[in-house]
Amino acid sequence: MIEPHRPRAKYVIGPDGSPLTIADLPAPGTKRWVIRRKAQVVAAVRGSLLSLEEACNRNTLTVEEFLAWQYAIDRNGLAGLRTTRIQQYRHAASRWLQEYLSSRDQNDR
Repeated sequence: MIEPHRPRAKYVIGPDGSPLTIADLPAPGTKRWVIRRKAQVVAAVRGSLLSLEEACNRNTLTVEEFLAWQYAIDRNGLAGLRTTRIQQYRHAASRWLQEYLSSRDQNDR
């Protein structure tokens, strides 16, 4: 499915409240994903600085991984992105992700 073209923003408000540009995003190929970097990528996609596809390609992420980050922020704030908390949130996130993907598949029919 092709996403409709949305105008690209020059900057968005980052997770810390400061302006976030493409130059401020984690470098392509980043291996160490701290909370701040994950939150920056989610903010960039939500604010149309990057498309979901661009973010995943640039950062070698799967769509499911990105959606899990987004869900973690929505459900638990930035603390939900902590790897030490991942076990607590993983079950709820995987259930939500399965429901989301299932509903998306049904809408594509």
